[in-house]
Amino acid sequence: MNNQSQVLKQVRFIDPVANLDRVVDVWINEGKIQEIDSQLDIPSVETIDARGFIIAPGAIDLYSCSSEPGFEHRENLANLLDAAVAGGFTRLNILPNTMPPLDNIKTLSWVKEKSLSVNTDCRVGFWGGLTQNLAGSQMTELMELAGGAIGFTDGEAIADLGLLYRLLEYAKPLGKPVGLVAVDRKLRGDGVMREGEASIAFGLPGDRSVSETAALAAILEIVAVINTPVHLMRISTSRGVELIAAAKQRGLPVTASTTWMHLLFDTRDLADYDPNLRLKPPLGNESDKLALIDGIKRGIIDAIAVDRAAYTYEEKMVAFADAPSGVIGLELVLPLLYQRFVETEQWSAIELWRALSTNAAICLGEQPITCSAGDRAELMLFDPKTTWQANRMNLQSLANNTPWLDQEITGRVIRIWN
Repeated sequence: MNNQSQVLKQVRFIDPVANLDRVVDVWINEGKIQEIDSQLDIPSVETIDARGFIIAPGAIDLYSCSSEPGFEHRENLANLLDAAVAGGFTRLNILPNTMPPLDNIKTLSWVKEKSLSVNTDCRVGFWGGLTQNLAGSQMTELMELAGGAIGFTDGEAIADLGLLYRLLEYAKPLGKPVGLVAVDRKLRGDGVMREGEASIAFGLPGDRSVSETAALAAILEIVAVINTPVHLMRISTSRGVELIAAAKQRGLPVTASTTWMHLLFDTRDLADYDPNLRLKPPLGNESDKLALIDGIKRGIIDAIAVDRAAYTYEEKMVAFADAPSGVIGLELVLPLLYQRFVETEQWSAIELWRALSTNAAICLGEQPITCSAGDRAELMLFDPKTTWQANRMNLQSLANNTPWLDQEITGRVIRIWN
């Protein structure tokens, strides 16, 4: 990233806020969008032939895990943020499940300061824990955390509905988003993949869909009473999409996200028992995946999260049922989703960027990134046609737990402005 003056000639310009998708010249100078027009001739300014490229708002990740502090043998904050920038993310929001967890202002302040010291190209936000030690049994000092956290979540289900009720009561006047995961652990049992024909065929313990939907229904009933705005994380079932659609029709203050992996894979892809497809929540059946894809297009599911979790080769390369849940993907999300949905015309480019950027900001209670003349440049330049290999040399991440390792990828972010 740099702030020099440049004109990008005949670049495809995507602005989800203004609902624009057109080919223009864009002049960026000293970190601002100076001018946008069909043709620009600015004397003494560097011009870049950007035909075939896309300039669009930077991506915003709602939630991912940081291995620092506590798990630096996997990677550190610098590696994480380098991967975010390489993937076109100008804002990254970190879950509180570090070690120690982000459930107190001292730890939260330390990790915020550390993030500023390692990378200034990507703005980092941190979720504060809802409960102490993320154990779901005792409330944190929400008012104290509110001064430094972008919102509150445990990143895990809160089983005690009485505690959840009180948490939403306390959080309401603080004006911060509350992120909730809908899982009934007793209904989930020992399930490691979504229950259905595939789980029976593959001989893996099934996780019933109702483990998500029963918990989700309970959350929505509590929200209906208290009216605290809530963001529903990691939605993974078709019935979950239906419940959220009904809640929005009732006027409940809810937003929702799914992860990118749940849009690209389903239970049929587990035939090879690839531990990199061991996720939490587990991949859905085909009907779940199709409902999530449609939910993004219709705006029922507001945003797509990366939900990144780095693990070492030794941690991940074990039997499927024993593998920790999670994958990396900040550098892969945009090209893979673009190829899968935009190139096939299932979604428009505007719909993809709306889910990866505009709506993600709204879910966090922030202003979306705007791309008009005079606005601060918070942008990415994306080449949808270039090919590259997702190997250890090209990936910025130290971790390599991805099913695309050593595979050819089409599409890559060239640079960001932030």
